[in-house]
Amino acid sequence: MPRLPRTFMNYPCYHIITRGNQRQTVFRNEKDYTVYLGILKKAKRKYRILLYAYCLMPNHVHLLIESPSSLNMSKFMQWLNRGYSAYFNQGYKTSGHLWQGRFISKPILKDQYLIHCANYIESNPVRARMVENIAGYKWSSYKERCLSSEPDLLDDVGGHFEE
Repeated sequence: MPRLPRTFMNYPCYHIITRGNQRQTVFRNEKDYTVYLGILKKAKRKYRILLYAYCLMPNHVHLLIESPSSLNMSKFMQWLNRGYSAYFNQGYKTSGHLWQGRFISKPILKDQYLIHCANYIESNPVRARMVENIAGYKWSSYKERCLSSEPDLLDDVGGHFEE
């Protein structure tokens, strides 16, 4: 039986989750995380995506994004996942699927729940007992979102799409 198409709305925020195939580790070292973030930065520009929070866990990724259209979001995720898969497969001399099925997308209203969702995403390493303090995890947006005055990867929640 074919899977049902996704239901998307234009301009909402989405909590995106993508997991390693069979929950395998997709980030094995610091370079892997850095390369993923570089591809993420390029994908944001290419597909006009606003990024409000992220957390890269060893075997999965959480993103909190806003897209001007559902088509952009799907293409963004496809480009991001394919780009990182190519890097991973080449670097580790592997082949095949890196990611488990299609990504999960949960619509989020741009209100108080948006902040709650960002906090949830960034708290993943604490819940997984990888760190005791959220600020101690290097591969989430927490430091940039809450402690930094210089934006690097994140967009302002009041941000607008470039025309």
